[in-house]
Amino acid sequence: MKKPKKDFAKEALKQHKALVGKISITPKARLKKKDDWSTFYTPGVGAVASHLAKHPEDMRTMTMKRNSVAVVSDGSAVLGLGNIGPNGALPVMEGKAVIFKEVADIDAFPIVLDTKTPEEIIETVVRIAPGFGGINLEDIKAPECFYVEAELKKRLSIPVMHDDQHGTAIVVLAGLLNALKVVKKTRKAQVTIVGAGAAGHAVAMLLALDGFTDIRVADREGIINTRRKNLPTHKRALAKLPSTRSAKTLAEAVMGSDVLIALSGPGTITPAMIASMAPRSIVFALANPVPEILPEDARAAGAAVIATGRSDFPNQVNNALVFPGIFRGALDANVSDITDEMKLKAAHALAKLIKHPTATNLIPSVLDPHVAPTIARAVRK
Repeated sequence: MKKPKKDFAKEALKQHKALVGKISITPKARLKKKDDWSTFYTPGVGAVASHLAKHPEDMRTMTMKRNSVAVVSDGSAVLGLGNIGPNGALPVMEGKAVIFKEVADIDAFPIVLDTKTPEEIIETVVRIAPGFGGINLEDIKAPECFYVEAELKKRLSIPVMHDDQHGTAIVVLAGLLNALKVVKKTRKAQVTIVGAGAAGHAVAMLLALDGFTDIRVADREGIINTRRKNLPTHKRALAKLPSTRSAKTLAEAVMGSDVLIALSGPGTITPAMIASMAPRSIVFALANPVPEILPEDARAAGAAVIATGRSDFPNQVNNALVFPGIFRGALDANVSDITDEMKLKAAHALAKLIKHPTATNLIPSVLDPHVAPTIARAVRK
């Protein structure tokens, strides 16, 4: 007899109410005696304040800045729930903060902003940045997210990363490298990406950087190419990606493809599309919580290797595998930016944790204690 699945929605509501949020602040300094008050607050703290005003380079060695990350969202693209605003975003950002602490011992602070204006997000983050060692952008919709990240990278001297873009791209690349081993194909495989938002854009660009030679990207209007007029900036870059194929529709682009990576929404991919792919095809259906096509349907249509974003299916592509280690390495090395080279190194390091990939074992589990240290080492190098 099958054990009934646990109702995680009901359990989450119960636990969040019981805990009243998932994080709290625990001090390192304790105020047990009067001398403690005099050392850690007034008058002693005045000397520290005066010192740091003159020597800001010592912030990392004398304050929380050395190990702190701001997790910032405007709530405009939360999970698969869409634009639910800062109130809806807060428990998700708290969850990210828990992951940072539990996985990489980083003190992360959830910050949700009641604005949808990119300029206001940028200005707010710039103003609060002195107190943090890094900025992790979350759940900000495209195309605004591209502008926000780019501007903050220009204006700040601490690492900034939009996790929905780059965390996702790193895990997809890692999983795909192992999937190609399973089906005995190479980076010359024909790749079709469905979805040109934050994640789709980042995945396409990282694959190109890693040497994939045939990448087509489709959005709601069809294949993105140089013949389409009035493309926004981020899609112009996608239109120039290397490809040997011409296609007008999504179905045409998928036909004969070795790899299909979908980052769109439920029902975007049909069994007929999977059946039209090349033999030994790879399908990453990553919409969450409902994938573009269910694994059993993709398998029945001929897919050899399948990944989703869900934990109840094999091969979960989850950016939680990446962001703790990326920031652990960046904070430890005191870098001012998270570079493309770091992302590529992180993806390859993550892939190598699976010594012998199989169709149902492409990517390490989020519970694997080796993941964050391995990625941190890759970044530090």
